Amino acid sequence: MSVDATPDPYADQLAFGQRLKILRTRRGHTRDQLGGLVGRSGSWVRALEEGRLKVPRLDTVLRLAEALRVRDLGELTGDQSSPPVGLFAGPRHPRLGPVKAAIDTWSLADTEEAPPAEHLAARLAAAWSARHSAPDHRERIGALLPGLIQDARRAAVQAETPADRRATQAALSEVYSLAQFFIAYQGDVSLLWRVVERGMVAAQDSADPHTIGVAAWLAAQAHRDSGPGHFDAADTVTNDVLRYLTPMLPDAPDKILAITGALTFEAAYTAARRGETGTAWRHWDRARELADRLPADYFHPVTSFSRGIMGAHAVTVAVELHAGGESVRQAGLADADTIPSRPRRARHRIEEARAYHLDGQPDAALATLAKAHAAAPETIKYNGYAKRIVLEEAEAKSPSRRRRASALAVQLGILAA
Repeated sequence: MSVDATPDPYADQLAFGQRLKILRTRRGHTRDQLGGLVGRSGSWVRALEEGRLKVPRLDTVLRLAEALRVRDLGELTGDQSSPPVGLFAGPRHPRLGPVKAAIDTWSLADTEEAPPAEHLAARLAAAWSARHSAPDHRERIGALLPGLIQDARRAAVQAETPADRRATQAALSEVYSLAQFFIAYQGDVSLLWRVVERGMVAAQDSADPHTIGVAAWLAAQAHRDSGPGHFDAADTVTNDVLRYLTPMLPDAPDKILAITGALTFEAAYTAARRGETGTAWRHWDRARELADRLPADYFHPVTSFSRGIMGAHAVTVAVELHAGGESVRQAGLADADTIPSRPRRARHRIEEARAYHLDGQPDAALATLAKAHAAAPETIKYNGYAKRIVLEEAEAKSPSRRRRASALAVQLGILAA
């Protein structure tokens, strides 16, 4: 290796601190940023990197791995016997290959006629219904996506009038939105960003405010989940589209109110990740005001935004601010039964579990994760926060807690039976 080459953090001879420094640098974190994400100081991170502190306990290693988005713990520890679990990259779904092939294929000689717009719309509606109602939602939408992608592209290419072109671009953007839900947390970052960018381009070409809002909502999430170095990009997308939508609000239909509310909550979420307590709750309050303007039974089909979701959103804000007591208080106020979407309900249960874990209630956290698994196994299986809690408690001092955590780890496929 030349003297100018970047060291490989996976080489066996590197110490834990060296691996930590290389992975931190690659993720674009400063020491203060990484320390803040795990509740420590920048000087503590420096001491670890320089080898002045010994390798921390498993729970802390898991938090570092979570913040660095490493694929497996062994990449950080150098220990090949570490659990082969990708904390923020779940197992690749068997249907990822066909979905990727459909996204990557551009057939210029395709002469097959596109389906009627009504037929495509009905298939999209069925796919969203499966997304929200099926416990194996990734399996269901993964089976539908290749055909939807191909037919939505055909429709966009074959559109003859400006109005038809805008409508087909809106449908294509919606298909990419559905694809992003399927692809998320499967470790194929380049594929995820191709889908995000194509969804945004198609949304802009549609000139439809709701479609643009949905694409921006998903793009903001992709930026935020890429780490602190991308928080500004998440805010830029969110704020630009909020400025575009806000003048429409006085007489807006429900779906415009809902996507504006969902984007406003995204601003709260990013502020909470930054640790900006006042800003996060101010955005949450604004999102709640928008939710209160919606009918009591309204539920946005993509973002799940509704009156009932605001309690779950409050738990997320408190958890991201690392406020254990407030997180548990908000969890007690939220009603999971008001969330009709199974994967979104499971996600809320995971956030509740994080709240209990932050508050030093590991048994309650494990019980809540079991509820998440019952609601939607394919949601918790791909969630890094859930896996971190389970792995940490699988090494707890309490024998009964170890057994419960280990049994859940087996269900999630992160430990062998």
